[in-house]
Amino acid sequence: MPDVPLFFSAPASMNLAKNKMIMMVAVILALLCRPASAKVFLHNGDCIGMVNFYRVMPGESLIEIARKFDLGFNEIADANPLLDPFVPPSGTDIQLPSAWIIPQLPVQEGIVINLAEMRLYFFALGDRKRILTFPVSIGEAGKETPLGSFSVIEKLANPVWHVPPSILQERPELRKTVAAGPDNPLGSRALRLSIKDVLIHGTNRPWGQGRRVSHGCLRLYPEDILQLYEAVPVGMKVTIVRQAVKIGIRGSRILAEIHRSDGTDYLAEALALLKGQDILEQVDLLKLKVAIYQKRGVPIDISR
Repeated sequence: MPDVPLFFSAPASMNLAKNKMIMMVAVILALLCRPASAKVFLHNGDCIGMVNFYRVMPGESLIEIARKFDLGFNEIADANPLLDPFVPPSGTDIQLPSAWIIPQLPVQEGIVINLAEMRLYFFALGDRKRILTFPVSIGEAGKETPLGSFSVIEKLANPVWHVPPSILQERPELRKTVAAGPDNPLGSRALRLSIKDVLIHGTNRPWGQGRRVSHGCLRLYPEDILQLYEAVPVGMKVTIVRQAVKIGIRGSRILAEIHRSDGTDYLAEALALLKGQDILEQVDLLKLKVAIYQKRGVPIDISR
């Protein structure tokens, strides 16, 4: 998949029809019709990936496009807020939010999941500069995925679903166990974490990917869980965070990535991160405030 070496400045003015490079990329991308497995990204700084563009084909919704490019529904919808996500006009050029600021942690290792952006990062064993990243679905309101530091305690191929009592209370028509197969919501693979009833697993409902739809587990596309399952050993550390505001540096530019998250004081968090890195004086505060207002979930250039 070709990359466009571009991050957006805020306020962003996009005139895609006049940009020949973007149009060429969109035509090439339109030929890629199979679901994309995650890329391996190499990083030496705070950011990975590049922003891409795509021209909507007849009959497509953002649900199909998201899976085609290994994105979650919410992140592609937030990146294109003026578009009807279910019936986007054919021929419309949309932004693919395929660039990310790496979650900020003292030590970047193992699996890191940022609930605010509904995305998993996997730091390759023996080479932390190599990163895989996948969209995830997380716990819905009232059944939130827990924050904290855990580990993978078991790997399950073709898992049997033992339906939790809380789900049986909501849906008494369900059997207590569901065998492996197309009716099993765990999909073909699962990683059990060191916290009760929380798994990283596949799904038999990929159209819900990148949303708050689970009972606390973390769901991946069927093709993504296969890739992650093969790479992860038992015992690997899993860190779950909620970072709605991420600040990064790429070259000489300062970037902000803002995600929707209830109860977040976006400006206070951004200023604290900028002060902590001693780069506040290099930032255009108006650009930062526009990025916070838009909450598009893509890295925005906020440099002076």
